[in-house]
Amino acid sequence: MSNEIGALAKIHRQIMWNRLIAVVEEQAQIMIRTAFSTTVREAGDLSAGIFDLQGRMMAQAVTGTPGHVNSMAESVGHFLAKFPAGTMKQGDHYITNDPWMGTGHLHDLTVVTPAFRNGQIVGLFANTAHVIDVGGLGMGPEGRSVYEEGMYIPRVKCFDQGQPNETFFDFMRAGSRLPVELEGDIYSLCACNDAGARRLVQMMDEFEMDSLDPLAAFIFDSSHRATVAEIAKIGRGIYRNEISSDGYDEPVTLKAEMTILDDAIEVDYAGTSGVSTRGINVPAAYTRAYSCFGLKVVIAPEIPNNWASLAPFRMKIPEGCILNAPHPYPVSVRHVIGHLLPDLMMGCLHQTIPARVAAEGASSLWNPPLRGGSGISGQARGNKPVLPDFEIITFNSGGTGARPTLDGLDATAFPSGVRTMPVEATENVAPIIIWRKELREDSGGAGRTRGGLGQIMEIAGKGDLEFAVNASFDRIANAPKGREGGLLGAPGVVAEKGGKNLRTKGLQIIPDGERLILQLPGGGGLGPPTERDPALVARDVRAGVVSVANARALYKVAVDTDGIIDTTATKELRA
Repeated sequence: MSNEIGALAKIHRQIMWNRLIAVVEEQAQIMIRTAFSTTVREAGDLSAGIFDLQGRMMAQAVTGTPGHVNSMAESVGHFLAKFPAGTMKQGDHYITNDPWMGTGHLHDLTVVTPAFRNGQIVGLFANTAHVIDVGGLGMGPEGRSVYEEGMYIPRVKCFDQGQPNETFFDFMRAGSRLPVELEGDIYSLCACNDAGARRLVQMMDEFEMDSLDPLAAFIFDSSHRATVAEIAKIGRGIYRNEISSDGYDEPVTLKAEMTILDDAIEVDYAGTSGVSTRGINVPAAYTRAYSCFGLKVVIAPEIPNNWASLAPFRMKIPEGCILNAPHPYPVSVRHVIGHLLPDLMMGCLHQTIPARVAAEGASSLWNPPLRGGSGISGQARGNKPVLPDFEIITFNSGGTGARPTLDGLDATAFPSGVRTMPVEATENVAPIIIWRKELREDSGGAGRTRGGLGQIMEIAGKGDLEFAVNASFDRIANAPKGREGGLLGAPGVVAEKGGKNLRTKGLQIIPDGERLILQLPGGGGLGPPTERDPALVARDVRAGVVSVANARALYKVAVDTDGIIDTTATKELRA
């Protein structure tokens, strides 16, 4: 009888756990529906989660990015260090964008809100969202310190017992190029936490819960044991890998030594390049966030993400390296380097569990901040027309690496997971026209399974008037690598339509009559290209994914533009 009761109790707790995930997913969806910034409502660049009173993440929304979620997992502890749970009141909302206490740069706002039931605090809700503008130089790599990159918000109350902190909002409005959007986003972040708190109370009432502690203990124990069990299936050993990034003015090398233990995985980043003078540096929390994701997505992808399932992954990040930039180094585009970390982790894991690991992909987002108007042209325009003042960010992705049994994904954000922003959404809020947005033929690395395709974009100011791009692109000098004989994905290209190549990072003017051309990288291939099924090569040729020339040269398949295979010629090529 006692065994039956124990089994029923576990089922009951599992139902509550699933309900909790539904609560935080509703929290995230409310943020998307109420956000002002296109980065949130269109791209989903956000996170949402619930925490116990010790600041440990119990559950996260499915919607969101690993960088936000796993960095946010550390953030709540920083808030509690300044504002202990016992001092919080109903209706309080706390906020920061401190890169070293949040998600790594000033454009991400993190809000923490206490949840109360019957007058007692029972838990904490947190969220993070990427807003378009917080003043300063804007989102780009050119700052020399974090103080140049925008408004620096310490851990403060933005709402006190339901009342807005008007002094705080005065500073926010005065310091941003987009004051309405910024203020609206902050209200959205607070509103979605409030909604989560209401749903939590309803859940606790329904299940007659006086505290979240028993449920938290069940979640943490189950998650930790499951993660350790998955680690135990991997061969013990030490594995090393390195990746090169284009950097700002010189290449950056990322090195990792991974030690797989009985119940944990340790990663040491000794040998990684030192900090940069520009804003490509990465705070340690963001390094841990994407390193953990790169491990977890291969080793334990089915285990829910929370404090306990992340605990077995430990990082040693040398002080002063680019992955552990100290305050006040510039960090605005920390994602350019940070998004390469899952590929770095997978390069180590491929040496022990190759059947689970994909080839390298484009990885780093191509999300150019675009700007125009008086802030660009000033008085130098004379009597020439200028665009209205605007600031916008558009999120775009290259191809992912080929998978062991499937091709890579085309124009898909990995590891960030954000959605590509629709052309119409960008053109609706800024005087920008995107004349071309299409998949890039032959950009996927050839292999037994092919890398995902990048894309080509052609962007202009309305009327072909000048505008600026704050470039923060990578994988141009260092294309994504294939594995097991698979070939490189195509490197990226940044240029004007007239043919002039642009710098891959930094603020640059696209002059009157010119257009910005972005050719996004493709993912690397996996396995020898000659092992690819000729029928799949013919399908790719028909779809415009692979050219007739590359089908012959790389895959050794003789095929015409209609996808008809010359079987005899193909046998000769592959002989």
